Amino acid sequence: MSKENIRYYIGILIIILLGLGVALAGSQGGYQLGGLPIYGLVIGLAFVIQWVVFVHAFWNKTEKYFDLTGSVTYITVILLAVILSPKKDLRSWMVVGMVSVWALRLGTFLFQRIKKAGEDRRFRDIKKSFPRFLQTWTLQGLWVTFSLAAALVVVTSQKRVPVDIFAVVGLLVWLFGFGIEAIADRQKSIFRKDPTNEGKFIKNGLWSWSRHPNYFGEIVLWIGVMIIALPVLEGWQWVALISPIFITILLTRVSGVPMLEKRADEKWGGQDEYEAYKSRTSVLIPLPPKGDQ
Repeated sequence: MSKENIRYYIGILIIILLGLGVALAGSQGGYQLGGLPIYGLVIGLAFVIQWVVFVHAFWNKTEKYFDLTGSVTYITVILLAVILSPKKDLRSWMVVGMVSVWALRLGTFLFQRIKKAGEDRRFRDIKKSFPRFLQTWTLQGLWVTFSLAAALVVVTSQKRVPVDIFAVVGLLVWLFGFGIEAIADRQKSIFRKDPTNEGKFIKNGLWSWSRHPNYFGEIVLWIGVMIIALPVLEGWQWVALISPIFITILLTRVSGVPMLEKRADEKWGGQDEYEAYKSRTSVLIPLPPKGDQ
């Protein structure tokens, strides 16, 4: 076994241990099923779903169902958590609905996009390696775990808090973020469908205020979920605050903004129109173009 493959397997082990840590912390004060914490059980399910679909994906050397599997996992995990929890309240159903609506919209959008494109270029080399591809699917399990950390506390915790100002503010923040993400995705889809825009970059609508408004929207909506969860958190459950922090770091420092910025620079870098767009447009937070201020 090569040193590179060994590093991938070690990475998989670290990912699993991180997921286990969140599962143990979030399970504090939560409901149990057969002596096992519901919080931990559904997080375990998140990883199992990835591994089951990975078998098909690796066998067929395809990433076609990667994003769709992630969305299905979000919905399955949050719904199973609320079904297994013996007590439900309005706050629980709020986060269940928010997560399900977000996952259904994004999953459908991403699946349609990859069907049209035929592939996800990020996986061209990854899917050729068993340990590297497995690590990517396992990482998606951790992504679901971190993202749902706060929402799962709300659903599975024995502590119940009536709907309050945190729930109202959190819902409004979520609606704002969800709207930004959905509108940005829609604007980009319309732009790409126009044959006259082939080979061009989008710079209108929300994309004239931010180079990545969809990512901004996603970060904000998970902050909304976290706000709703705040009154419920206690003890080790405060680890659930990792949810929006993880998503922000991932999208702004790892696989989101950096990857797309690099790809855009390779494609349009040096062109006057693109360089002007970059200089006047915010990277993430929607702001008026600098020339208009």
